[in-house]
Amino acid sequence: MKTQHCQVAIVGAGPSGLALASELAKSDLDVVVLEREDTAGGIPRHCGHSPYGMREFHRLMSGPAYAGRLTREAEQQGARIWLNTTVTEIGPGGKLLLSTVDGVLELQAARVVICTGNRETPRAARLVSGTRPLGIVTTGALQSMVYLKHRLPFMNPLIVGTELVSFSALLTCRHAGIKPVAMIDSNPRVTAIKASAWLPRLLGIPLLLNAVLDEIRGGSRVESVAVSNAAGKLQNIECDGVIFSGNFVAEASLVRASHLEFDARSGGPVVDQYGRCSDPAYFACGNLLHPVDTAGWCWAEGLRTARLLLADLNAELPRTGRVLEIETASPGIRYFTPQRILLPDAHLSENHPGVQLRFAENRSGRISWWGDKGIISGRRIRAQRERRVLLPFPPRDQLSACASLALEFLPDVED
Repeated sequence: MKTQHCQVAIVGAGPSGLALASELAKSDLDVVVLEREDTAGGIPRHCGHSPYGMREFHRLMSGPAYAGRLTREAEQQGARIWLNTTVTEIGPGGKLLLSTVDGVLELQAARVVICTGNRETPRAARLVSGTRPLGIVTTGALQSMVYLKHRLPFMNPLIVGTELVSFSALLTCRHAGIKPVAMIDSNPRVTAIKASAWLPRLLGIPLLLNAVLDEIRGGSRVESVAVSNAAGKLQNIECDGVIFSGNFVAEASLVRASHLEFDARSGGPVVDQYGRCSDPAYFACGNLLHPVDTAGWCWAEGLRTARLLLADLNAELPRTGRVLEIETASPGIRYFTPQRILLPDAHLSENHPGVQLRFAENRSGRISWWGDKGIISGRRIRAQRERRVLLPFPPRDQLSACASLALEFLPDVED
């Protein structure tokens, strides 16, 4: 087996991975980006509508244009992008096993950053009953068919979900001349920003809330679906397809099969405040840690992680010390990242914006840091389902005095 070497290997060529590659290559590091697809850019490359690029390039861009510019910038800085290259195994100390068009290859890197992103939950994982006809897709599959393969999988589908990506699916349908029969969500309000609810209405598409997809019916193709409301009353809706949108989970199959410590809550690796995994040769970045954030957020996180990785290569980050494991017993908190803090840390607030949390449902109340001697700090929040909540770390001197650290959410009485 051939073995090649590089200073930094980045697994995944989405916005966070390409931002990392550009920033690291500026410092004359030998950077290799490993991408299993035949085109770099991640999800934006097959998302043909705007807005992309405002944070990064201060202009509105379509997804493919944005992905193309990120790719060109990484290559112009000197990063090598290996397409059609699948990482099949990650081993201790930065050793990667690759499957390429030329066969199996081993790559040894001083540091590895895992940026494999996330994926939507398909029908099987949502346990929707019924027959198995053609015409059942996720948003990503739909956009790949429409924008990359120029195919129409259906003409009158049902859209399941009201996350940001669900409205992306709606715009993709509009671009392709597809007219959805309805958009449904099991919750009483849309998951995306409230104003998003106007889009399906403006397009003449019914928006059904408190509605659950119970069954898919059809022979060779989807013919109809059974949808129940909050009272349990069934409604038959005729359609020729179903789009399962959102409900993102981390694309962490590599992590699960590896020696890296795994976080069951987030579905990704356990990391410290630097984004460093349990094996210090590995970092993690982007939506692998927090499914799902925007491309712009992941791009900015890629830049921040690049600076931290450079500091680590220059021996400027602590490798050993006391570890504070962050714990929580609050059932409303779906997950949080990072999961641990390594002390001492002279620049804690500069290395990470704080802990990022997600809640399983809309909640309001007080989120607090607790040490072994009681409450340290906290603030009131109004959390929305699947929306990012940021909580700054406590002051460094207070953290240093803690023997334990926990997050506690106390909901409002009327919540």
